[in-house]
Amino acid sequence: MRQCLTSPDGGYYTSRTQGRDQFGQKGDFVTSPEISQVFGELLGIWMVAEWMAQGKVSHGVEMIEVGPGRGTLMDDMLRTISSFKALASSIEQIYLVEASPSLRDSQRKLLCGDAPVEQVEIGLRSKSKYSGLPITWCEDIRFVPNGKIPQQPPFFKTAFAERHIFLADPSKTPFIFAHEFFDALPIHAFKSVVPPLSPLTTPTGPLPTKPVPQWRELVVTPTPPPSHIPSTPMSSSTPSPDFQLSVSKTATPSSRLLPNLSPRYSTLLKHPSALIEICPDAHTYAANFAHRIGGGGAAHSASTTKSSSSAPTKPHPSGAALILDYGPPETVPTSTLRGIQGHRLVSPLSQPGRVDISADVDFAALAHAALAASPGVEVHGPVEQGGWLERMGIRERGEMLCRSAATEGSPGSPAPATSASPATPATPAPGNSAPGPASHHQERTRTRISSAISRLVERGGGGMGRIYKVLAIVPERGGRRPPVGFGGDVVVG
Repeated sequence: MRQCLTSPDGGYYTSRTQGRDQFGQKGDFVTSPEISQVFGELLGIWMVAEWMAQGKVSHGVEMIEVGPGRGTLMDDMLRTISSFKALASSIEQIYLVEASPSLRDSQRKLLCGDAPVEQVEIGLRSKSKYSGLPITWCEDIRFVPNGKIPQQPPFFKTAFAERHIFLADPSKTPFIFAHEFFDALPIHAFKSVVPPLSPLTTPTGPLPTKPVPQWRELVVTPTPPPSHIPSTPMSSSTPSPDFQLSVSKTATPSSRLLPNLSPRYSTLLKHPSALIEICPDAHTYAANFAHRIGGGGAAHSASTTKSSSSAPTKPHPSGAALILDYGPPETVPTSTLRGIQGHRLVSPLSQPGRVDISADVDFAALAHAALAASPGVEVHGPVEQGGWLERMGIRERGEMLCRSAATEGSPGSPAPATSASPATPATPAPGNSAPGPASHHQERTRTRISSAISRLVERGGGGMGRIYKVLAIVPERGGRRPPVGFGGDVVVG
């Protein structure tokens, strides 16, 4: 997955194919921020509410987004936050973690316009069109500053990126967003098998042996012709892929290590042919988020063991992380590897570098990794996206935009998406508009707004409102104050 998606030589996200765009109706898939601006606005409002609940800090606020896509989500969030002057003025830095040079260019054009770009130690930096806030791009979250590392040996700068060592900076309040990021991280897949055993021969004769199930890794191998490959449903015109998943004949280092990280996996081992998917990178990112918010000492790479320190290294945990993705709320994902091309499912093993590859997110593993990494955080969710958006006020915001559309004077008027403040309802003009091209345009706009919101919250069948989940990592407070959208109310700390 890593090679197919982010390889500098032909990776799905990192290649610079002329005229290629992975997002939108002309691409391979559409994400929630592309469906409606209200999605990004509500994430911005969530940040405002959490910032208020944590005492309205006046400096040191950071915004970090991993996998920012075309920058649409960050653009909607920044536009919303600009209406809250106290919060906007407290933001010190924005970090966008993006491995794709072409997507970095798209993000820069949208968020910064013609502002100059400079090379900095960790990547590139420019100024956003919203109050000139500095935006820094880097390829990995490990490069985002997170406090000072005192008294380290000379080799430390080289070893840093590999050892994942962090000390939380108590002066920073990071707000971290990950939308459809974890599903693109590479997974390991394993199958429970009972290998055949030969009788153990001794001088007194053979001894009976009992077969013991073991995890075997599913590895990518060339497809031997002819071959019947059970895979993701594809159209009859789709040619067979050149590769397939095969069960390793022997144990691999990954099969010996990863399934032993959690009792959740061990429980499934006794079931013959059980399949599990594990994403070590997801554990690393969740632990990183938790460290930045709550402190906790040295970060773990793939391990989810308890932090060596019982007290957070950040005396006053602050900030929050919001993760939005698809996957089961509690169970271990199984056989979810998929490919998407042109808005349809294809084999994930076909056309490497030309097909988007993803897998369901193990939200329970993310929560466990975050809690194990820092005693200074707690986790809320996952909850269904549809319910979360409704609790955040998506329908009320949609009605506000529809009322704004009703007051637009002509098709050339500013779109209601940007003409109405996220925090202030538009005031309808007195009187009624005369029928004509403008009214038809207004009706189409209202229909488009309503349809987009319905799509985001739809819970029937494979609706986005049910499949997508939302999980929050916030400072530990004994579960006394759930965040907004997770059962809590707007409060001022």
